Amino acid sequence: MKVVEPRINERAQALLKGLIELYIREGQPVGSSKLARETNLELSSATVRNVLADLERLGLVESPHTSAGRIPTQKGYRLFIDNLLTLKPLNASEVDQLKENIDDTLDTQSVLSQASSLLSGVTQMAGLVSVPKKNQVFIEHIEFFPLSEKRVLGILVFSKQDVQNRIIHTQRHYSQDELQRISNYLNAAFTGKDITEVRQTLLKQMEEAKEKMDQLMLQAIHMANDVFKHDKPQQDFILAGETNLMNYQEMADITRLRQLFEAFNEKRGILQLLDQSLSAQGVQIYIGKESGYEVFEGCSVVTATYTVDDEVVGALGVIGPTRMAYDRVIPIVDVTAKLLGHVLRHRSS
Repeated sequence: MKVVEPRINERAQALLKGLIELYIREGQPVGSSKLARETNLELSSATVRNVLADLERLGLVESPHTSAGRIPTQKGYRLFIDNLLTLKPLNASEVDQLKENIDDTLDTQSVLSQASSLLSGVTQMAGLVSVPKKNQVFIEHIEFFPLSEKRVLGILVFSKQDVQNRIIHTQRHYSQDELQRISNYLNAAFTGKDITEVRQTLLKQMEEAKEKMDQLMLQAIHMANDVFKHDKPQQDFILAGETNLMNYQEMADITRLRQLFEAFNEKRGILQLLDQSLSAQGVQIYIGKESGYEVFEGCSVVTATYTVDDEVVGALGVIGPTRMAYDRVIPIVDVTAKLLGHVLRHRSS
């Protein structure tokens, strides 16, 4: 849902822009006298104070308890980014430096890792790159056949004509008829789905109470869990430089960092953001609670999609404090996404 931004006049816009730029640069609450000097608007401190009071009533700035100065709120950052931000495009030399850090002779996984590390190194925040959708493995067919001594042969047909045979050990002997019914059930449930999605579904279903399932469903889930349990889960995204966040004073609280690092490991919130980015396309900025994930309060996430053959296949970005230099970070993320798409398009996987 789009946030309705308050209407403010040009003078208030200029002061809000100046306050946010000062706060991003210096990290300290901004007082009216300093703001009056820095903005060169030839306004008295009293006039600036009155405007800041209006901005505070609108929820665009707030006063920390320990200071008479003001800092931007999430709402203030949003208005600034949408209406007042002046981007600083990268020059040719800076683009060339980014290009030099992505080696198109490496395999796909290494290229993605380089892009994530590049974003982290250049911005001094956490960089992340989602694995291209085209690398997902989809299940086309599952079949089971009985073997001797409580063993079952599982035949798995994946996308790209990949066929794998797996022998699983069962608690009892299964007839061909039973295995056919199990195969039919699993094919109906999982054909056309990515193997990562299948694993997540199986784990969820394994946690459900057994009495809620009929016997066929229960047998099928156990059989599928056995046949997939030795698969190495595909990496959903590559994260680099998360420890950079410890260098920002506003994020240095141990409890906060622990929660953030746990979120990185748990992945779900980040994956939701990346999925949102994929559907929206282009550069997206999520400020604080806009991410829909509570642990990212006080953080901003800047993402951009990357394309191969005009198809959006993934997203990349940075995670950092809301007090980030958006004018520089946004072009860096945007250009890196374009470079990554170019490299993936002009090389074999």
